Amino acid sequence: MRRWFTAAATAVALWSAPVQAQNQTEIVVHYPMPGFFKSVMDQISAEYVRQHPNVKITFTAPSPTYEDGLQLMLRQANSPQMPDVSFIGLNRLRVLAERNVGVDLNPLIAEDANMKSEGFSDNLLDLAKSGDKQMGLAFASSNPIFYYNADLVRKAGGDPDHMPTNWDDVLKLSARIQALGDGTVGMGYRWMGDDWMFSALLFGHGGTMLTPDEKKVAFDGPEGLASLRLIDRMVKEGGMPGLTSDAMVQTFQSGRMGMFFWTTGALRSIMNGVGDKFDLRTSKMPVIDAARGRLPTGGNAAVMFTKDPARQGAVFEFVKFCAGPFGQSVVVPGTGYVPTNDLAATDARYLKPFYEKNPLFRAGLSQMDISIPWYAFPGQNGVKVTQTMVDSIARVVEQKATPEDALHDMRQEVTRLLPR
Repeated sequence: MRRWFTAAATAVALWSAPVQAQNQTEIVVHYPMPGFFKSVMDQISAEYVRQHPNVKITFTAPSPTYEDGLQLMLRQANSPQMPDVSFIGLNRLRVLAERNVGVDLNPLIAEDANMKSEGFSDNLLDLAKSGDKQMGLAFASSNPIFYYNADLVRKAGGDPDHMPTNWDDVLKLSARIQALGDGTVGMGYRWMGDDWMFSALLFGHGGTMLTPDEKKVAFDGPEGLASLRLIDRMVKEGGMPGLTSDAMVQTFQSGRMGMFFWTTGALRSIMNGVGDKFDLRTSKMPVIDAARGRLPTGGNAAVMFTKDPARQGAVFEFVKFCAGPFGQSVVVPGTGYVPTNDLAATDARYLKPFYEKNPLFRAGLSQMDISIPWYAFPGQNGVKVTQTMVDSIARVVEQKATPEDALHDMRQEVTRLLPR
């Protein structure tokens, strides 16, 4: 990691010359999930300050999750405690936009003639848009991938070089791994916390959350029912236990779980947890609908909050640095997220040689062509909608409700929470 950081630091000098020391400007930064991002943010900020000695970066206490970070920003809005920058979950940018919290970056982008040459394509800019507002620049992008323990797969009679590409075969292999005994778990699907992994199944079936006019629920159709039935099958046929998120990760990292489905953004953390306990591999998510199937784009965007015109230019340059080639050259190896900068992904000075030498990181990158935005529900009840969906899925996992009953209740409660 240090060697990669040093190489990336050398490369960035080719496109961004150091700024001479002037009056020092302090930029206050907040970010979520320190387990994923602390090391990354420390490295990026250190290099930025090295190149910009007139800037001081101060971090506030990080939030444990995207949801906690969002709520903190909403509580601090327009107060002296508000940071200059925070990294907000892509599906919560809409909440900020609808409440007019955060700075629209469109004017600053329009004045910057170097955006495209520095790897900020329109498609990548769109990841951090809400309506017509450019709420930030995408910093970390992810999609769900297939982690597996090749040692357990072999013991169960599977071929780790040719893993299942459909859910029927995944469930059969999970049952065989489960049958190994001694506390072995066949599979885990990280469904809790938010609606992201449910949307991976819904979008994978070709479904959508709401109708195009966003006035009615659309996940209550055959695609949504098939998604909940698949989760039910994971429990009944695959033997998936009702573990908490942390317990699921720990079980996989300990070598007692055969297959695990979660974000590519957790890759570095999982690699560190696994160490040399077993042969860790990654692959694409199993195909559901080859023609219509899509995957949600997770991750976060750097959002500017300072309203001081004299500071906005300096803050924008820091945001660009985080989302630019150098920042992405730290984020990807340090986490497993997929780059949100075209130059970083394809340029030999940045991540191209890294991907060639690190096959575990390729699964997420290979799925970008079928990734679509993480859906953000409209109105003031977006967080409540998400929790309602998680609670309904929990009832299926705990075998307290059938997929049909859970979907019925989910539809009713989400409908109640939607704007009228």
